[in-house]
Amino acid sequence: MNSDKIISTSRNLQVLYEDNHVIIVNKRPGDIVQGDKTGDVPLSEVVKEYIKEKYNKPGNVYLGVVHRLDRPTSGIVLFAKTSKALPRLNKLFKEKDANKTYWAIVKNAPPKQQDSLVHYLKRNTKQNKSVAHTREVPESKRAILHYIILKKLDNYYLLEIDLETGRHHQIRSQLSAIGCPIKGDLKYGFDRSNKDASIHLHARKLSFVHPVSKEEIEVLAPPPVDPVWDACK
Repeated sequence: MNSDKIISTSRNLQVLYEDNHVIIVNKRPGDIVQGDKTGDVPLSEVVKEYIKEKYNKPGNVYLGVVHRLDRPTSGIVLFAKTSKALPRLNKLFKEKDANKTYWAIVKNAPPKQQDSLVHYLKRNTKQNKSVAHTREVPESKRAILHYIILKKLDNYYLLEIDLETGRHHQIRSQLSAIGCPIKGDLKYGFDRSNKDASIHLHARKLSFVHPVSKEEIEVLAPPPVDPVWDACK
């Protein structure tokens, strides 16, 4: 299945795909996937409320968080609607059997039209930041991504990125390390923030084998509406 459609939209939620076992939504920049110390309402609770209202469910709604996106990032987030699906989806992600593709907008052109980047990321928990090293350093983890320049815009470049590993702030850190910080990403070296505190990093595509039906699922998420993203169409 291949879909670039939003099947349901409410004020706070865009549903891209849904069946009895999974629900896939298009996260807005600024939303948090799970609750944190800010106390802001997380996306997981918005999805629970959507399910509760749509199916008129009494009591608590089950929802399993399979993976997360950084708060300023937009795009695809997958949740499990059943306890049967959650461990199977967790296994898919752990074993890298779920393929994730991202779009990123950068101001500086990467050195090559397409390339694979290999770094060793060391996480600084106090700063909530990962530093990319060209050689292995103590407590670092190997990070690999593959990028291609999809489009040259007036002032920016649109990159498509496939992750081979899933490290903390991997795309943000690795692109910054080659002199291509993501638009709006002050933490990783971009010169100014976006007005809404977002960064121009979008989880564009997710493909995986459904944990119950075994159907091949592929979902595309439209990027947020703003002049720069709109120019990528």
